[in-house]
Amino acid sequence: MSVPPLKIGPIEVSPSLILAPMSGVTNRTMRALYKPFGLGLTVTEFVSANALKYGSKRTMEMIDQHGLEKPVSTQLWGDDPLTMARAAAVVRECGADIVDINFGCPAPKVTKTNGGSACLRDPERCEAIMRAVVDAVDCPVTMKMRLGWSENQMVYVDVAKRAQAVGVRAVTLHARTAKQFYKGSADWEHIARLKQALDIPVIGNGDLDDARVAMARMRDSGVDAIMLGRGTLGNPWLISQIRDLMEGREPQPAPSQADRLRFCIVHYRTMVDELGEARAVPQMRKHVALYLKGIAGAATLRERMMRIDRAAEAIGVIEETIRRLESSPPVAA
Repeated sequence: MSVPPLKIGPIEVSPSLILAPMSGVTNRTMRALYKPFGLGLTVTEFVSANALKYGSKRTMEMIDQHGLEKPVSTQLWGDDPLTMARAAAVVRECGADIVDINFGCPAPKVTKTNGGSACLRDPERCEAIMRAVVDAVDCPVTMKMRLGWSENQMVYVDVAKRAQAVGVRAVTLHARTAKQFYKGSADWEHIARLKQALDIPVIGNGDLDDARVAMARMRDSGVDAIMLGRGTLGNPWLISQIRDLMEGREPQPAPSQADRLRFCIVHYRTMVDELGEARAVPQMRKHVALYLKGIAGAATLRERMMRIDRAAEAIGVIEETIRRLESSPPVAA
């Protein structure tokens, strides 16, 4: 199966493989590290449109770019059309190639202010937000959403048709409701239904943690691209494997456990260089835990990492684990 590039307005996304926005994860360091594995598009952490008004250092860091990870989409959340429009203009001025609207986040800190997936409770407000953002910028606008707020409020086709009508250039659907959070399974039949209902590109998202399964879901649903999220954490080689299949090649084998940890060290050192030790060490704990997945003694190592607050010590533990792995045959955890 050879997959054509995704066209979002004048922007070509090749391969048709996108890194999902993940809070506290997809900062510019992460995007630059993962881009070479074969991503056609990366998306920033989702940013509060309201917070952008104040220009705090942390908020501005969230939309910052290296340039290495381009094209970059900046994702915004909020519930007020005017505030979202102003925020869109700011992120465009700061280098966003695409502005993405978040109607998908189910986190209470977002939904309690009617942002993210809570917007889906009011399709007319969704439409007003999308129209305002499209009118505010000279770049493509996209939108990511869930099926609806709950199983008896499945509004995704309605909201997507409104998006198409006001000039949104592509829609991403995570095939769960907001109430599901990440429980159960993503229902790709809904994604296939949405693809049939729209003329603009549809991007599928949800439970893509195996390369061949991802390609089967892409083929069966007919989507124009797929978006990868949690499945890539600790496993950026998933991106390369899907890219290989998209380009008609057999996927590269997964790296050895030792090589996986060598890349973990690269990730760790890059984060320290860019963020400083005090910020990088706590952030890297979750990443290290995922790189350790499947390694014998991983639970003990994760607990040990949680108590370490110096980068050199943490890297030393990872190096020690590599030596252990290479001096004995691998054993599944």
